[in-house]
Amino acid sequence: MNRALLLLRRRLVGSVFVLALVIVGTFLLLEAAPGDAVDAYIASTGGDAGMVETLRQRWGLDQSALTRLASYVWVLAHFDLGRSVAFSRPILDVILERLPNTLLLMGSATALSFALGSLLGIVAGARPGSFRDRLLSIGSLALYAVPSFWFGLVLIVVFAVDLRWLPVGGIETIASGRTGLSRAADIAVHLVLPVTALGLIYLALYLRMMRAGMAEIWRLDFILAARARGLPRQRIVLAHVARNALLPLVTMLGLQSAQMLGGSVVIESVFAVPGLGRLAQEAVSARDTPLLMGIILTSAVLVVLINLAVDIAYAFLDPRVGASEAAA
Repeated sequence: MNRALLLLRRRLVGSVFVLALVIVGTFLLLEAAPGDAVDAYIASTGGDAGMVETLRQRWGLDQSALTRLASYVWVLAHFDLGRSVAFSRPILDVILERLPNTLLLMGSATALSFALGSLLGIVAGARPGSFRDRLLSIGSLALYAVPSFWFGLVLIVVFAVDLRWLPVGGIETIASGRTGLSRAADIAVHLVLPVTALGLIYLALYLRMMRAGMAEIWRLDFILAARARGLPRQRIVLAHVARNALLPLVTMLGLQSAQMLGGSVVIESVFAVPGLGRLAQEAVSARDTPLLMGIILTSAVLVVLINLAVDIAYAFLDPRVGASEAAA
């Protein structure tokens, strides 16, 4: 327990510098991009030069970049993300409305990819070089090469348009009035296609990692000793080979979280899921810099928290991790 707490403290200190770098880097990148919220507003609604100047003063865009960065950091220090130009609402309220949908989509897709990918990886790695190993390896490689947006469109055409088994998009039926289990079932049905499109792409990654890890562990001395003792092959596969090959997959969970957030931008746009990804697209279209910075910062915090959870889990699974942190 002390090892885990020491590891958590070290990671939290490092996370502060990571978030600071994200804030400054994002601000500078968005500052270098052409156009701002006033340009997007005038392009869509029209207006004269006087209106442009009035809007720049109202939204604080007439100030220098350094002044706006200092103001933004000061607002963040008070746990406030500012106000959205496009929605005319506090950014925190807008993000909290969309965040649960993204977490539900990401959580379901991660669970699907990790569980099914690990299981198929065990099947493939149980007998490296066999026909099923080659078949699963080739299939996973082909699946990983498929663009997520194209895969999502194919699922929509087949299961929503042609067969009409599942809804085309959205997170739930609009104005259905459902509550409780009925609403939960409706949301689950709407999530089948986007979770499948997002989860199966990353499933291939877990499958290949598990298979490669097991193929390497089969050559180690303690596995040869277990086989020499006459232990059943199924026991060797599950209790020794797969168990040791599972550790790198836990680490990959943290690395995959950032990729999953990036993939959710595309999937949410394809399936019209009102989450953070689609909100980011709307913020870019409206040149809403404060909202986009709030989304990026929220995503960075999510990635940091997920990696912290993975580090703690890894410290319990592998005592060497906590021991090295304590020694340092």
